[in-house]
Amino acid sequence: MKNLSWRLIVIAAVILAAVIYVIPTFRPGIWPHKKINLGLDLQGGMHLVLEVEADKAVENTVERLAQEMRDMLRKEHIRTLAFERVEGIKIAVKVPDETNIASFDDLLDKEFRDVRVADRTVKDGVLDIVLDLPDKEIERIRQLAVAQALETIRNRIDQFGVSEPDIRIQGEQRILVQLPGIKDTQRAKDLIGKTALLEFKLVDETHDVQSALDGNVPASSEILYETKEDPATRRTQKIPFLVKKRTALTGAYLTDARVQIDSQYNEPYVSITFDKKGARLFERITAENVKKRLAIVLDGNVYSAPVIQEKIAGGEARITGSFTTNEARDLAIVLRAGALPAPVQILEERTVGPSLGTDSIRMGLLSMCVGGILVVLFMAVYYKASGLIADFALILNILLIAGGLAIFGATLTLPGIAGIILTIGMAVDANVLIFERIREEMGLGKTPRAAVDAGYDRATLTILDANVTTLIAALVLFQFGTGPVKGFAVTLSLGVVASLFTALVLTRAVFDYVLIHRKIRTISI
Repeated sequence: MKNLSWRLIVIAAVILAAVIYVIPTFRPGIWPHKKINLGLDLQGGMHLVLEVEADKAVENTVERLAQEMRDMLRKEHIRTLAFERVEGIKIAVKVPDETNIASFDDLLDKEFRDVRVADRTVKDGVLDIVLDLPDKEIERIRQLAVAQALETIRNRIDQFGVSEPDIRIQGEQRILVQLPGIKDTQRAKDLIGKTALLEFKLVDETHDVQSALDGNVPASSEILYETKEDPATRRTQKIPFLVKKRTALTGAYLTDARVQIDSQYNEPYVSITFDKKGARLFERITAENVKKRLAIVLDGNVYSAPVIQEKIAGGEARITGSFTTNEARDLAIVLRAGALPAPVQILEERTVGPSLGTDSIRMGLLSMCVGGILVVLFMAVYYKASGLIADFALILNILLIAGGLAIFGATLTLPGIAGIILTIGMAVDANVLIFERIREEMGLGKTPRAAVDAGYDRATLTILDANVTTLIAALVLFQFGTGPVKGFAVTLSLGVVASLFTALVLTRAVFDYVLIHRKIRTISI
C-alpha cells in the first residue's frame, strides 16, 4: 500500500505539471509560461533561401591583404612602379632595381608566407609579380563565410524576437531561413539581407566634389552618397561625398549599439560603443583630424559626416539620420550582431498565409482525432473495462506529450502531429502486450492479482526493448535530421517516454488500486 501511495503521488505530480504547462496554450496569460510553439507549416510565416556570395568574401580578404602589403612596403621604404588588384582576387606588383626586388622578396618570405606566387618575371631589371591565395585557403574562406553568415543571421533574428526560427546551411553556399508567425516580411528581409559593414572614413576636403562627379576622381578617394528623404514631399535626395578609400575604423571593434532619443530634436539615433582597442583608435583618429569631417558609412551609404570638433575619448559615438524608431532599432540589431562576411542574395521567398496554417492545423487535428477515436473504440470493445483503463492512459499520454512540448520549448509541426498519431498506436500496443499476458495467466487459473503481477513482469522487458530501440532511432533523427524530420523526431521521442510511463506505471497503479484498495475479485479483460 505504501508503494502504491508513492506511485499515485508521482503520477499526480507528473499530470499536474503537464496541465500547468499546457494551459497557457489554450488560455494565454493564466500562467507565466510560454505556449506551445507552432511551426511554419501550422501558423504561417516566411520561408527564405539565401545564397552567400562567398567569392566576395575572398575578394574582401585579398583587399585587406593588399592594404596590409601597401602599408608594409611604405614602412620598409620599398619602391614600386605599380600596385593594383587584378581579376578581383589577385595582386599585381611592379618592383624596380635589384635592391628593391631583394627587399620585396624578403618581405614576402617574412610577412606573407601564405601568399602564392601565381606569376613572376624579371625584365630589364623590373620585377613583374602576380600574387594570389592558394586554392585550399580560398575554399576555407568560402566555407568560413557561409558559417559566419549563418551565425550572424541567427543572432539578428534572435534579437528581432522570432520564436523558434529554423536557420540552417543548405548545400555549399545557401542558407535556409524559416520564420514562423512573422508578419512584417519586408522588415525581416531587410534585417537579414543587410551586410551591415560599418566604416568610418575621412572626407576628402582637398579635392572638389563636382570635379570628381565629372570623372576626375583621385586615386585614393571614392564617391559615396547620403540619402535623405523630405518628410513633407517624401522625395529622396542623394548628397555626394568624396571620401578616402582607406577605412580609418570599422565596426569590428563595436561592443554595443543602442537606440537613443535626441532630447533636442526628439528623433531616434543609434549610440555605439567600442571596445578598448577601438576606443583608442577612435580617440587617435579624432585627435589627429580635428575640424575635419568623418563620414559614417554603412554598406557603402553615408549616414552622416559630422565635423570633428575635438578629440573624442571614452569609445562612444552616435549614428544619426532620418530614422524611424523601427529603422533605428533594426540598425542597432545588425550592428550588435556584426557584419555579414559577404553579401547575401535572396534566391527563393515564400510567404505561408494564416489560412494555409489554419487548414493544416484543422486537417492534422482531424486525422489525430479520427485515429484516436478508432483506437479508443477498439480497446473498449476488445478489452472491455481494462480497455477503458488503456484509453484513459492514452488520453493522458497525449497530455504528457503536449506538456513536454511546452516544457522544452519545442515546436509542433505537421510531421510532429504525425509523430503523435504514431505514438497513439504505440501506446496501446504496450497495453495490448500486457493484457494478452494477463489473459494467459488467468487462463492458467491464477488469481486476478497474481495474473496482473505476472502479466506486467513478463511484458515489461519486451516493452522496454521495443520502445528503447524506437527512442534511439528518434534521437538519431533529432540529432542529424532537419526541418520536418526533426519535428517528427521531437514528438516521437516525447511520445515514447510518455507511453512507457503510462503503460508501465500509470495503468499498473490503476490495476493495483482496484485490486488492493477496492478488493475487486474479477478483471474485465
